[in-house]
Amino acid sequence: MLQLCVDIASQKGKKFSVLYIDLESQYRATIEHVEQLRQISADVVDQFYWICLPLSLRNAVSVIRPNWICWDTDERDKWVRDMPAYDCVINENNFPKDWTWFRKGMEFEEFTYEFSQWFQHQAGVPVAVGIAIRSDESLNRFNTIINMTKQTFKGYGWTTKLHTADPKCLVYHFYPLYDWKAEDIWGAVSQLNLEFNEIYELMYKNGLSIYQQRLCQPYGDDQRKGLDQFRALEPETWEKVVSRVHGVNFGNIYARTSLLGNMRSEKPAGMTWQQYTVFLLESLGLYSPELRDHYYFKLRTFFRWWDHHYGIRIEDIPDEADRKLESRREVPSWRRVARAIEKNDFWLKRLSFAQTKTDVQLLLNLRKKYRNLIRLEDATDRHMREAILEEEDERNSLLRRKV
Repeated sequence: MLQLCVDIASQKGKKFSVLYIDLESQYRATIEHVEQLRQISADVVDQFYWICLPLSLRNAVSVIRPNWICWDTDERDKWVRDMPAYDCVINENNFPKDWTWFRKGMEFEEFTYEFSQWFQHQAGVPVAVGIAIRSDESLNRFNTIINMTKQTFKGYGWTTKLHTADPKCLVYHFYPLYDWKAEDIWGAVSQLNLEFNEIYELMYKNGLSIYQQRLCQPYGDDQRKGLDQFRALEPETWEKVVSRVHGVNFGNIYARTSLLGNMRSEKPAGMTWQQYTVFLLESLGLYSPELRDHYYFKLRTFFRWWDHHYGIRIEDIPDEADRKLESRREVPSWRRVARAIEKNDFWLKRLSFAQTKTDVQLLLNLRKKYRNLIRLEDATDRHMREAILEEEDERNSLLRRKV
């Protein structure tokens, strides 16, 4: 859309402005493409607003921390990449003084809503906001186009007036590509010799069709697919992406080379041991749902035992107890539970469990499914080593019989 606008603006001797919201945790190829577009459009763009502000974004990795803030200066050491140094970049240190509506942690949609009104006030004339959404991408986008009650610009169905409390605010959203299909996008790229984000080429080579290719921030509701995609396409970016999530060092959980290895994470100061336990289970669930469920059912037995024998209900379990009593396994606490999961104590011996036939069978099933992630050298427990060695002996014996 931007390149088409550049072409038409050049023909008509017009200029326009561009708003690009940089979400920090993005593909390197995307940023390179945006800079390419900035250079292509330099002659017809009046102002290029490259936004690097701390906005609140969806974090579907954990229900405990449902949002994360990009470009948060409090977490500068975790940024996926350095902030761009272009003159057009707007950050916390240089945003316009009349942006009294801006606040740290505001939602993406809130920002675009307020920015549009501010921009129209500055222009003093009706403003068209071009948005390159396509109606076949989602039902919500389709409904945006077919809405019969909305206010439009001169009756064009692919426009929508922005609803504001100020009747003098004349901002219209324009959707010039609303009826384009994926084939149309790539047809235009080919026939008009348009520049495109090279990450799409890598996605295609990675097995994604043109209908499956999407660019979005990696911690949304399809986070597992998005994170794995980062891993395959830009591994150097992926390492930083999985460590960027607010809270425990998620990278040390998700990026492990061993399914049963020590997670080596740390509980954040603002998180309780109970919250930390839930976070660890959630993180394991992203990596191996079977292992998460294994711990869940054992923990349920653990809590029921304390309730039945001592009348200590799960809601009464303290976050911390006396360390000596915890070490002697004489009292329950969420810290004791979290430490057991953090150490990846498969049998949960730290919670007074012993291995069972069911546990051994699960271990063997996990080893079949995650063979490269459960290795003998990772097994620090004698019973686990015995189970793995027995499974290897049976597999080798079967292979010899086949030969």
